[in-house]
Amino acid sequence: MTLKLTNTLSGEKEAFVPSDPDHVTMYVCGPTVYNYAHIGNARPAVVFDVLYRLLRRRFSAVTYARNFTDVDDKINAAANAENVPISRITERYIDIYHDDMSALGVLSPDLEPRVTEHIPEIINMAENLIDKGHAYAADGHVLFHVPSFADYGALSGRDRDEMVAGARVEVAPYKRDPADFVLWKPSTPDLPGWESPWGRGRPGWHIECSAMIEKRLGRTIDIHGGGQDLIFPHHENEIAQGTCAHDGQLYCKYWVHNGFVTVEGRKMSKSLGNVLLVRDLLGEAPGEAIRFALLTAHYRQPLDWSSDGLAQAKRGLDRMYATLQDMADVPTAMLPNSILQPFEAALENDLNFPEAIAEIFKLAKAARKASSKAERSVLKTALLEAGDTLGLLQEDPVAWFQRSQPQAEESDAIERLVEARVKARAAGDFDEADRIRDELTALGVSIEDRAAGAVWRRHV
Repeated sequence: MTLKLTNTLSGEKEAFVPSDPDHVTMYVCGPTVYNYAHIGNARPAVVFDVLYRLLRRRFSAVTYARNFTDVDDKINAAANAENVPISRITERYIDIYHDDMSALGVLSPDLEPRVTEHIPEIINMAENLIDKGHAYAADGHVLFHVPSFADYGALSGRDRDEMVAGARVEVAPYKRDPADFVLWKPSTPDLPGWESPWGRGRPGWHIECSAMIEKRLGRTIDIHGGGQDLIFPHHENEIAQGTCAHDGQLYCKYWVHNGFVTVEGRKMSKSLGNVLLVRDLLGEAPGEAIRFALLTAHYRQPLDWSSDGLAQAKRGLDRMYATLQDMADVPTAMLPNSILQPFEAALENDLNFPEAIAEIFKLAKAARKASSKAERSVLKTALLEAGDTLGLLQEDPVAWFQRSQPQAEESDAIERLVEARVKARAAGDFDEADRIRDELTALGVSIEDRAAGAVWRRHV
C-alpha cells in the first residue's frame, strides 16, 4: 500500500515519496505560547500525531519537529501585564501545553525548536535574502520584496489584490511594494530585542519557521503541516523565503493542512464566549475521548465540536474498552497481514479517520462474536494495533472504567442542578436560580443561558 496525502500546493491527492527513502522529515507549526491551548490548537497536534505514528510504522527513520513561537506581540502584552520577562510567560504555557497534549495522547515530537534559540539563524537568513536581492533594509526593518519571487501565491491560489487584502498589510512609507512583509523589526527599549546589523530588534513571524527548518531539518523537507488558517500569509511567505534563500531549491514537497474547528456551528471567538480550552474539556471527559472526538471528521474538513459529540466519543470508547475487558484473559497473537488491511488502507488514503474508525468498530464487533480462542486472540491484537496507530485504547480497561465512573456520577449531579436552576428561572424564583449558579460555580462549573437551553462547562 502507498500512503497518499492531499498536497495543498497541487490541490491533488498524491502518493507520498520522501526525498530520502530511509528518512522522512516533517515540520508542523506549533503554538504561540501566551495562553492556554484551545480545542482548535489541539486538532493539528492530534492530526499530525497520527500521521507521525503512521510514518514511523512505514519508514525506518522519521524526524518530526513542532515549534514553539516564544517571542510575539501577544506574549509581550501578557508579560507587560504581569510585569515579568517574556520567558516567565512562555515557560509557563509551554509546560501547560505539554501537559494538555500529553493528556490527549499526543507523542512528543523529536524536535521542539523555539524561536528565541534561533535568532542568529534568523538574522543570517535575512542577510542572505538581502544579498540575493529578495529583501531590503529600511528604517530599522528588513522586508521581503514579494515581486522578486515570481511564484508567490501558488500555495493559496490567490491573485495579488486578494493577497494584499488577505494579509491585512501595514501601510508603511518604507515599503517598496504593499505586499512586502517583515523579516525583522525594531524593538523599543521596553520590548524584547536582539542586536542585529539593522539595530536592536526582533524577528517577524514568517521567517522564524523558515530559519528553524533550515537549521534543524535541512533546506528541503518532506511534509509541512498546520491549520488551514496558516496557508496565507504564513506558509505562502515561508515558501518565498525558503526558496529564495536557497537559489530556487524546493522548500517542501507536501503541504498538509487540517480544517477549522467550530463550536455548535459557530466560529470560536472570545466575543461569543465559546472558546473551549483543552484544560477545561479535560474536566468533562478523559483526554482519550477528546482525542477520539477530534478524529471523527476527515482532517481536511471542518469539525463542529459539541458536548453531544464528546459524549458520543466517550460512549464509543466505552464499547471498545468493554470488548477488551471481556477478553482480559485472551493472549495477543501474531497477526496475519490481511486483517488490518482495510484499516490501514483507510489511513493511507489521505488519513481517512472516519473510515479507519469504522474499521476499528468492525474489529471490536467481530471480537465480540468470535467463538474460538485463536480467533479472539487475533482480533484482540488487531484491535490494540489499530487503536495504537490512532493513539486510542491506550489504557487498561479496568482503569478506564474506574476513572470514568466518578466523573459520570458527578456529571449527572451537575445536570440535576442545571435542570433545577432552569425550573427556578421559569418559575420566576431568581434568588434560587442565583443560589444554584453559585453552587455550580463552587463546583468549578460555568453555565451559559442560550436560546436552545442552558449549557454548562466544567473548569479546571
